Formats: sequence, structure tokens, C-alpha cells
Amino acid sequence: LVRKYESELMLDFLKPAPGETILDAGCGTGVFTRDIISSGSKVVGLDISFPMLRRATETFRGSPFSAVRGDILTLPFLAESFDKVVSITALEFIADARNAVNELFRVVKKGGVIVMATLNSRGPWAERRREEARKGHSIFSKAVLRSPEDLLSLSSVKGEAGTAIHFEKETPPEKAVKAEDEGRIKGSMTGAFAAVRWLKL
Repeated sequence: LVRKYESELMLDFLKPAPGETILDAGCGTGVFTRDIISSGSKVVGLDISFPMLRRATETFRGSPFSAVRGDILTLPFLAESFDKVVSITALEFIADARNAVNELFRVVKKGGVIVMATLNSRGPWAERRREEARKGHSIFSKAVLRSPEDLLSLSSVKGEAGTAIHFEKETPPEKAVKAEDEGRIKGSMTGAFAAVRWLKL
């Protein structure tokens, strides 16, 4: 259910379409890349980790996917190279978040969208991640958690925000579905997964 709801929010904001070329910045092993490729879009997956890129390349062999090793803070692409840009659960590990967002804006074409999603600092899973960080967890001790409002403030362009996962990991499926439906109806900004969307004018 977690994977389903996260993907639905990401796709609703990104709306990938056949023939588009989309940058997946911080693609990792390609957890969300598959959903974008399934829409008929071509995807360029960028990540700083070569082992992760290698796994993504193996996973999407034969698909319209190409891998590029690089840093979101200094994207190795010309301005306005992509129809759309998406970055999911990468910003948590970038201190200079505003510069990262500026780079994403730079490489997307006018009229294109930028979608960014992270773990929500206001969500039900954030405190658990903070506790893991306090205990010295190798990943979460370096993570910077942000709220939807924090994310929107990273650009002077007005954007929109949404969240998903309005339940705890241990919640029984039936109750999780009900909680998610209620969170969507209320437009709650406290879901564990926060996403923002900007349009480049």
C-alpha cells in the first residue's frame, strides 16, 4: 500500500506522457522509474552512486532508459534539456536544497514541470526516523527532513503540495486504506510522503 500510494501521488503530479523525455534525478535503483517508463516516456536516470545506477541499468535493460552518473547540485545537462523533471527521496540528503531545486528548474523546458518528493517532517514516520538518527543510523543520521511548506519555499515560483501515507507502517491494510482515503479528502499535509509540483513559466 505504501508503494502504491506514493506512486499515485508522484504520477498525479508529474503526469508523464508518451514521447516525453524525463529526468529522474537521484533515481537510485529505479524504484519509481518503472512507473514513469510505463507511461511511454523516455527516462534519464541520474544518481551519484554508481552501484545503484548499475542496478537500475540492469533492471531497465531494453527499456527507454539511460543512466548518467552525476550530482544534482551540478547537473551535467544543458539548460532546457527535459520536458519534465522528478526527484524522489533524494533531497533529504542534500543540505543545499535551494541550489538543487534551481538546477532542476534550469534543465527543464519552459512549460515543463518539476516534481520533488521527500519524507515529510510533519508525517507519522518522521519521529521514528529522527530516533534512528539519534541512535547513529548510517543513513538517517545524515538526513534533513522537510515539511511540504519547507519544500515549497525552496523556489520563488508558486507551487502546489500534497502528501500520502496517512498511517503507520504497522497499520492493518483495511484501516490503512480508510486512513488514506480520509487524509486525501481532508487535503491533509501530514502524510509521511510529501510531494511538491512547480510549473516552469
